[in-house]
Amino acid sequence: MGRLEGKVAIVTGAGRGIGRTIAKLFAAEGAKVAVVSRTPANVDAVVADIKATGGNAIGVVCDIGDAGQIKAAINTVVSGYGGIDILVNNAFDSSAPFSSVIDLSVEQLQRNFDTGPIAYLRMMQAAYPHLKASGEGRVINFGSMAGVIGLPGYTPYNMAKEAVRALTRTAAREWGPDKITVNNILPVAETWGPEADVPPPTNPLGRYGSPEEDIAPVVLFLASKDSQFITGSSLTPDGGSIIDSAR
Repeated sequence: MGRLEGKVAIVTGAGRGIGRTIAKLFAAEGAKVAVVSRTPANVDAVVADIKATGGNAIGVVCDIGDAGQIKAAINTVVSGYGGIDILVNNAFDSSAPFSSVIDLSVEQLQRNFDTGPIAYLRMMQAAYPHLKASGEGRVINFGSMAGVIGLPGYTPYNMAKEAVRALTRTAAREWGPDKITVNNILPVAETWGPEADVPPPTNPLGRYGSPEEDIAPVVLFLASKDSQFITGSSLTPDGGSIIDSAR
């Protein structure tokens, strides 16, 4: 406990799923957490959960596909907490991730880029002065195994998620002198619920990951002092799904 004591963390897509789990874990570890999501009810619920267990959180409603809302979100966090130490770019609108290469429309691709690497870039740019002022800033971006292996039928999603990794590697080199580490996480986790028709896992560990037990702790590691000498890397809590494939 207390690994993020006194830190200010922004978690996008924190209204549900993996983002919600990360926000709650960060708060339990002492961080002041900005719960960012475009759904007000989800934001309110997560903030209430954190406060109910003694944590410190504020809710920020934001559509990361809107540049103006991103700037406003960063300003809200800085006004409320005085700075930013950790940025977790987890939010992503995956409502249209499916397309073959031959059928992919520019419009479909654009939405995946707008809520993926472009949104992450804007969040990083807006947060940069505060991460630099922190003296030990942390950025954790969410990529995907799908992009690494070129999962068939997921062309717009694959392209957007691999662009996130390129952004991360470049920022890691450019922002290293500012004492900011920038890393990727490529998780495989069960977030779809028991009613979904999902094939059984084929990774070496024989299961899908748990957001609480398998994914959020890795994000916590990247956000903490324990990872201070790691930057530009892609960590893969995926049960061994890719094991160095195309890395």
